[in-house]
Amino acid sequence: MLALPWTFLALLSLGYGMALAYGHLGWFAGISVALLLMAAFAARQQTIQFGRYLGHGLFIFLALALALHWLPGFYNGRVIAPQRFTDDALPFSMYLNLDKPLIGFWLLLVCPWIVGQRSLRVSLYATALALTLSAVLALGGALLLGVIAWAPKWPDQAWIWLLNNLLLVTLVEEALFRGYIQGGLNRCLKNLAYGENLALLLTSLLFGLAHAGAGWQWVLLASLAGVGYGLAYRFGGLSAAIATHFGLNLLHFGLFTYPMLTG
Repeated sequence: MLALPWTFLALLSLGYGMALAYGHLGWFAGISVALLLMAAFAARQQTIQFGRYLGHGLFIFLALALALHWLPGFYNGRVIAPQRFTDDALPFSMYLNLDKPLIGFWLLLVCPWIVGQRSLRVSLYATALALTLSAVLALGGALLLGVIAWAPKWPDQAWIWLLNNLLLVTLVEEALFRGYIQGGLNRCLKNLAYGENLALLLTSLLFGLAHAGAGWQWVLLASLAGVGYGLAYRFGGLSAAIATHFGLNLLHFGLFTYPMLTG
């Protein structure tokens, strides 16, 4: 039996508490929680193999619905009204989402193997190298494509952005994409000669496609960044992937046009 990843659960709890301070839940949110509990029971039981597949299938459907805010009962409070951080940037607004963190809670409680424990030293080395690679590929690529420009800043809303991005965005996304999808594909493809590489590339592509709403440029850039996050996860575990993803987002936010240039 794997030990539960209490550090990550504590961070998610902090993020969820912060979100609760800005919004509230409706009774219909209980339906989502009940369905997640059903998925967890099915996925954790060891008697019926097909039942485990159904549990994971139900979770994947619920994760998509929660990420896209399709499920009722969650009233996500807006903490940053639409505004431009620099004159040449598109307007940016931000909500503290109560629904999305449930994905992370489910993964860490039901699939603690996604953490990929590594020593602190190894995780730090993996983070440093992967963040450098991700910054060169993603931010360098964004500069070449003309979607961002050099724009150092630290607006008044930066601290709430920082907490939200770490606790309610990056942690959940890395638990899902790197821990669950890449880690799961690693298990499925472990007998192939290049199974780990294929798992990393497929997960990076899926991560890029998740950004399709922002345009083809961000699909490409997110896929490139996903390669860095995937390498961080492979060699440094989930903590390194989270640190790499958050570090890149922080560099983007603090040093370049955020979220992107107009036109």
